[in-house]
Amino acid sequence: MTLDRAVFVFAGFVVLTSVALAHLVSPWWMLLAAFAGLNMIQAAFTGFCPAAMALKKLGFKPGQAFR
Repeated sequence: MTLDRAVFVFAGFVVLTSVALAHLVSPWWMLLAAFAGLNMIQAAFTGFCPAAMALKKLGFKPGQAFR
């Protein structure tokens, strides 16, 4: 799995977890989904993604987006 795909999996996991927690615990958990969305938007424009940096250190091979 490349770094790009790992970032997509992580972002999807964060969003789905946020939705589940908002449904089961408190609607305030939707702020986590909003944060993930904003982070994806800023990464698209700046190329800076903290999740990609962390996953790269874990040994994921770089893809096209995050080098």
